[in-house]
Amino acid sequence: MATRKIGQVFIDLGYIDEEQLELLLEEQQQRHRELLGQVAISLGMLTEDQVTQAIAEQLGMQVVAISDLTIPPEVLGHLTAPMAQLYKVIPLSFRNDVLTIAMCEPQNLSVTDELRNFLGYQIRSVVSSRKEIETALERYYATEHGESVESIISTMQDDKDLMDAAMAAEMGELDLASAEALSESAPVRKLLNMVFLLGIKDHASDIHFEPFEDEFKIRIKADGTLYEMVPPPRHLATAITTRIKVLANLDIAEKRLPQDGRIRLMVAGHPVDFRVSVLPTMFGESVVCRILDKSVISLDLNNVGMNESLLGQFRKIIEKPNGIVLVTGPTGSGKTTTLYAALSELNVITEKLMTTEDPVEYEIDGIVQMPIDAEIGNTFAQCLRSILRQDPDKILVGEIRDRETAEIAVQASLTGHLVFSTLHTNDAPSTITRLRDMGIPEFLITATLQAILAQRLVRKICPDCRVPYRPTEEQLAELDLTPKDIEGKSFYQGAGCGTCNNTGYKGRTAIHEFLTVNEELRELIVHNASVSQIRDAAQRNGMVSLREAGLIKAYNGVTTIDEVVRETVLDS
Repeated sequence: MATRKIGQVFIDLGYIDEEQLELLLEEQQQRHRELLGQVAISLGMLTEDQVTQAIAEQLGMQVVAISDLTIPPEVLGHLTAPMAQLYKVIPLSFRNDVLTIAMCEPQNLSVTDELRNFLGYQIRSVVSSRKEIETALERYYATEHGESVESIISTMQDDKDLMDAAMAAEMGELDLASAEALSESAPVRKLLNMVFLLGIKDHASDIHFEPFEDEFKIRIKADGTLYEMVPPPRHLATAITTRIKVLANLDIAEKRLPQDGRIRLMVAGHPVDFRVSVLPTMFGESVVCRILDKSVISLDLNNVGMNESLLGQFRKIIEKPNGIVLVTGPTGSGKTTTLYAALSELNVITEKLMTTEDPVEYEIDGIVQMPIDAEIGNTFAQCLRSILRQDPDKILVGEIRDRETAEIAVQASLTGHLVFSTLHTNDAPSTITRLRDMGIPEFLITATLQAILAQRLVRKICPDCRVPYRPTEEQLAELDLTPKDIEGKSFYQGAGCGTCNNTGYKGRTAIHEFLTVNEELRELIVHNASVSQIRDAAQRNGMVSLREAGLIKAYNGVTTIDEVVRETVLDS
């Protein structure tokens, strides 16, 4: 029998009439996806208890008042604080490998599926009101009282059987089946779940698991900086690494060769990918998990850190029918995100967009994306040749690594395609020298190159603890500035608070150097001009250097002088 819609349940229970339901539905349309029950509560048509009762009636579930229960600590221990807070659930009992949880939105079936995958046992749901859930979360899982990585590790160290098995695994005395069983044990799963969820919650880019002779470090990279967590016991290295390899479908028996894999998790209803790299070292396997969480990446050109003037110039370039647009910078400088944002803006039904990437980081609806696999000969150059037979209008080549790829990109742009790609260079002007070094003739560079965007990421000052300060003469000297140069200008820094983990920074933004190739620059390129000559000409034509762009953001209180110095160099 089909489940009744919640609005009909409200009527059947006598809470509202047909006319009131029509009003509710109209209001819900205005609020975009807000649950009907929440709309009714906000308008004062229903109480929270009535909505909870209706949801239970609709789904044939039991209503539980959490405040009337005493929940044993061992039951609460089945969910870590980040997990309970993220999913807004409270564990009530655990019997026969079935965990009973209370939730206020049981219609969200993905929550039980995700918890089943994380925890490894069956989940049974009952219904409680939102207020009951929030009160219980505050009571049992408040940050200062909730379970932490430290408390999980302390519990693991007290578990003699676990530590003996971990020691045996580290010494190679366990067979593969036993080692895998150890990696599937509840404490190991709980620790890894906690680390993964903390990484996602902190919007981290990478999690590093590093074995050394006497310790096993776990470090999280957030806002471009590594932070060390409390290290688990050294003996657990094999168990934790094996658990990651199992999740990534890698060969747990192979410990001598590097391996790459992928873990796909559903977290709070949205997919999060972990790109896993396993590398053999002297003291075990080092694992790095790159977190690819599309929900925190804004693929919107308005949010990549460009000012209005630069944004207008960049939009003009990406709307051209052909040519090459390059984004340059070191690894982790946000090049791919900027290009994805550009493609998202160009992604219309009348244009065919194709990409070739190593690997595909974010899946975008409407864009045909092709992964690189060098092991079977599927290189950037080979993919690009094949893509050209697919009648694309705009193409993204993940990276121009060699002459062959550069030549095909040039030919593609000459035959009426707009080609986006990335290069590893220090700034925009030196990119032209890099193309020359790859063997691309000057006349082809001038015929195809439309623009170069050099990019860096700088950490943003935490808005909750931002305070003004006066930079020292030493700091100014690093920027080649004098006290007179900064008269009338304000500078800020973060004092450190709970929001930013006492770092003074929260989040990152990009600074850009944008070089558009005009007739003057084409003339210089053809005559084999030096990088400094090209830079001077570009600046005469309005190019703002990376250092200048960083200083503007420092003057505006977005970032600090130290960040500008760290991420940029003086023009030579």
